[in-house]
Amino acid sequence: MTTTYSRITGLGFYVPDNVVTNDDLTQYMDTSDAWIQERTGIKQRRFFTYGKETNASMAAAASRMALERAGLAANDVDLIVYATLSPDYYFPGSAFLMQRELGLEGIAVIDIRQQCSGFVYALSIADQFIKTGMYKTALVIGSEIQSTLMDKTTEGRGVAVIFGDGAGAAVVQATTDLEHRILSTHLHADGRYAEELYLKDPGSSRPNHFITADTATAGGSSVVMNGNTVFKHAVVRFMEVINESLQANGYQPSDLALLVPHQANIRISGYVQQQMNLPDEKVFNNIQKYGNTTAASIPIALTEAFEQGRIQPGDLVCLAAFGSGFTWASALIKW
Repeated sequence: MTTTYSRITGLGFYVPDNVVTNDDLTQYMDTSDAWIQERTGIKQRRFFTYGKETNASMAAAASRMALERAGLAANDVDLIVYATLSPDYYFPGSAFLMQRELGLEGIAVIDIRQQCSGFVYALSIADQFIKTGMYKTALVIGSEIQSTLMDKTTEGRGVAVIFGDGAGAAVVQATTDLEHRILSTHLHADGRYAEELYLKDPGSSRPNHFITADTATAGGSSVVMNGNTVFKHAVVRFMEVINESLQANGYQPSDLALLVPHQANIRISGYVQQQMNLPDEKVFNNIQKYGNTTAASIPIALTEAFEQGRIQPGDLVCLAAFGSGFTWASALIKW
């Protein structure tokens, strides 16, 4: 009996035209280009334009690019797995809205909320469905509009300077090719640290209505992050989950052609690179241009790496992420 695997056959991304530099942020808060770059490595990010872009429309644009590169039409897709922490509506999820925009009514859609690990989780879900034979072609999405979630004042600058908007997509298809496929995915979470990086409101576990004038002004609708705790856990979990994927498939760090980490902070990526003794050409970073786009960061980075010729057939590529939840995940791919 032939074994079915899954393979990424097309990549795409979309970022808004609206470029917001570090100097632009000084209009709202007490900060500087030097302060932001020193702490994060970010030089600029993209913010969406109201009335022009939505979470779902950005995802659709990224998906169209990925489908074109895979040589497929939208109606070839039979599953959408969509990762975002910033959906257009509280419900239904943005996967439904993107499905409508692509004209794919009737196929299965799955919305997931795994934050910065969202794309790798979504990729794993698609991989499992394809390997069981239930679906043959999946669109895997990471899309975020975070500029509206940030407290763009001096009080909120520790979080606001980090995040940006954008979307990335991958077409994942069934294959019997043992040499070019997703080798394995590895998913983890630890809810003990849920409040170390979270957005409290709106929430259903409130008296009366889930959002009121009081909750809207009480501070719970701004992102809260304990930066030191997040950093300390991230550097440990990144290393663990990357090594887990390598060991599961009989590889060493030196076998990697490219590591594509979630673009959280250049210091985290630098630490992991140093600890794994990887040269610059084996680690891809684009946080300088886009900031942290959460679920979109890995597919955006993966697409740019592919466009730049840094991923070739047969290359061993690792995707790794850590984020709110806490959640961490990796995927090892033989391109």
